[in-house]
Amino acid sequence: MEPPSSWPAPAWLSRQRLASLRIWDCLFVPAAGPRGTLEGAIAELVPYWDRFAVERLCAYFHVGLATQARRTEFSADDAREIHHCLGRWPERLVGGVVLNAALPEKSRDQLERWVGDGPMVAVLFPSSPQTLPCTHPNFGPLVRRAHELGALIVQHTWFKTGGKGSPGESTPLELAELARRYPEIRFVCVHAGGEWEKGLRAIRDRPNVLIETSGFDPTSGFLEMAVREIGVERILFGRERGFATEFAKVLGAGLGEEARRAIMGGNLRRELGPAFRRKGWALP
Repeated sequence: MEPPSSWPAPAWLSRQRLASLRIWDCLFVPAAGPRGTLEGAIAELVPYWDRFAVERLCAYFHVGLATQARRTEFSADDAREIHHCLGRWPERLVGGVVLNAALPEKSRDQLERWVGDGPMVAVLFPSSPQTLPCTHPNFGPLVRRAHELGALIVQHTWFKTGGKGSPGESTPLELAELARRYPEIRFVCVHAGGEWEKGLRAIRDRPNVLIETSGFDPTSGFLEMAVREIGVERILFGRERGFATEFAKVLGAGLGEEARRAIMGGNLRRELGPAFRRKGWALP
């Protein structure tokens, strides 16, 4: 089979056109693939990033805080592998750490290790039976310290029909409450809450909450509503699912090229600015 870099494409999806959008993906959680390593899993995706002109990805790594159902231990070899991956693809990966507010002291230690003193610039709080909802008091010290470090703060959210699957999950309403407590801190609402009409309405009056676009099928009207309700500047592109699914949301929406460029990468580069400046890095 030909590599994806050689696949033909119509002009509207040509690599040249995609490259003009300067795509930065704000939600990539690498997992060990068939080769059994993070490096192998990432390496298998690189040709696809090349084909679809994805410049950089915020890659969030599990560090042994019970945020992976199948694996909780974390060794020195695991840490070396993360450093190796970030070092192998320094122009592609923007590092982030997955934290768990149910383990506040360990999360604080990992925040200092990977963001304060290490190569990462973002944090992700997942939703699972092993975590806490983001309204829990344990979040306060962690998000305040992450903010001090300039980190991008990303919270997984979802509205589920019938209610939460576990008490540890977070909804956009709960993230809006956390954002109300800390109006000086900016947060990212992952998946726009899943049920995006409800999600957008839940966070629209919290100007310090942005949304991320991945996780659900492309639906006509999603981005148009998002732009109308919260503004282009509060929307970040994420590609958790396939390229066709996630690109269709942006490329198929009734938006101008300037808006598409902001959503596909410009807004994320702006949000990463504080962390990059703190570390003395140039922001491409």
